Amino acid sequence: MAEKKENAIVKYFKGIKSEFKKITWPSFKQIVNNTSTVIISVVLVGLFIFVLDTVFGAILNLFIK
Repeated sequence: MAEKKENAIVKYFKGIKSEFKKITWPSFKQIVNNTSTVIISVVLVGLFIFVLDTVFGAILNLFIK
């Protein structure tokens, strides 16, 4: 029984190794480009939400007062 488990584990890790060989990793330039795109997008969406929150908060204050 222990041999079957060991064989299954070895087979599993050999499968992982062969799958890793199939991966095409991005270049450093692609990583920098994609990361900067994500950071800029997050900042822009955050600013948009901040502006909406500020505007709606001001409108709500007008109704409350």
